[in-house]
Amino acid sequence: MEKNTNLIKTFNYAIDGIIYTLKSQRNMKIHYAIAILVLFLTLFLNLSRIEIIAVFFSISLVILSEMFNTAIEKTVDLVTTEYNPLAKIAKDVAAGAVLISALNSIMVAYLVFFDRLNPSTLSLLIKIKNQDVHVTIIGIIITLLFVVAGKTLSPKGSHVQGGVVSGHAALSFALATSIGYISENALVATLSFMLALLVAQSRIEGRIHTLREVIYGGILGILVITLLFKVVF
Repeated sequence: MEKNTNLIKTFNYAIDGIIYTLKSQRNMKIHYAIAILVLFLTLFLNLSRIEIIAVFFSISLVILSEMFNTAIEKTVDLVTTEYNPLAKIAKDVAAGAVLISALNSIMVAYLVFFDRLNPSTLSLLIKIKNQDVHVTIIGIIITLLFVVAGKTLSPKGSHVQGGVVSGHAALSFALATSIGYISENALVATLSFMLALLVAQSRIEGRIHTLREVIYGGILGILVITLLFKVVF
């Protein structure tokens, strides 16, 4: 039990770091907005598996670089508040890493998207009719990004427990909605939503979230997946 508790705390600390960076760094907000836009765009382009991996890697690299940059800046500020050439070098190098990762993402975007978005080849912009799994995965990731963004609005609780939006409810209802669209079976969809309701109920009974926060999470998960399936299909 103690190991599980420590694992949860470790995970909670990691989420705290992500939320802090998003909440305090303007560039991170921009990165998140671009990431959501790019992930949404991939739903309409017939990307290969390698291209999708390149897009995911580029997004992750930019976000990681920004987080390391923030960590280095705070560490330097902790050590000294006065001007120091070494402190300047540390911050400049960290900022340079962010710049390189951003340039890498621009190059990847050019190689992956240019031919498909070029006006002369705009006909390649097609809807993907047989990639339910891709739509579901992108929907879940976008839901998670919205949940993380929503957590920055709440001053109470930890970022895993509590907050304006219940992440567990958002994910469970997003999955239930995806299962309903993919299966096209009323019974399967009903059972999926019953499981999602049980997850939501456990968050309320555990006094981790209020009814309103759970409802917000459920609505978020349903809306994101429904929007993606309706737009793509």
